[in-house]
Amino acid sequence: MKQLRRHTEEPTAARPGRRRAAWRAAHDPVSGVSRRMQLIACAVPFTVLPAGIWRLPAAFDEGIGLGERAYVVFLSILSEVLAFTAIGLIARWGEVFPRWIPFLRGRRVPTMAAVIPAATGATILTLVFTLLFIVSEIRGTTIQGDELPAGSPALATGWEAAWYYACYTPLSLWGPLLAVLTVAYWKRRRGVGNVPGAA
Repeated sequence: MKQLRRHTEEPTAARPGRRRAAWRAAHDPVSGVSRRMQLIACAVPFTVLPAGIWRLPAAFDEGIGLGERAYVVFLSILSEVLAFTAIGLIARWGEVFPRWIPFLRGRRVPTMAAVIPAATGATILTLVFTLLFIVSEIRGTTIQGDELPAGSPALATGWEAAWYYACYTPLSLWGPLLAVLTVAYWKRRRGVGNVPGAA
């Protein structure tokens, strides 16, 4: 009976340890990453999170279809997943393919295979969420330059306006912070020789 209890308890007890190890593997920086870059990388997902939180209640609005509900939830989750990839610019999995990737596990990630997508993303995000957002707010138009439609959050006043700007203003930092991380990653990887294989 004791043996049976031990066998049923061990997997449960081991799960928190595995989760902690997975968390460390995903977040722990490689050598050569400054404390400032670590903080910037960890800040990126939090620049996206408030906008996702602001957007999610729309999935429960009356009068919208199932497809629209799914789209709102999917967009919020996808944004957060994409933001999390910034951690890869400081972590080991951004330099060595993890064990769970078939055929590539343990191999060195080519520097430009990470830099080009990250730089492209940083450019697009800075253009859309930083420059165009600021310009549209100053002009009082949509990002496309059209007149704001009735019911637009940007036309709200009072606490609704404060809530909207508190959630969407951090999003304007996503592109610039990703650009800083990309440059730091490129500088760190430039000239690096062999990277030890994945554990």
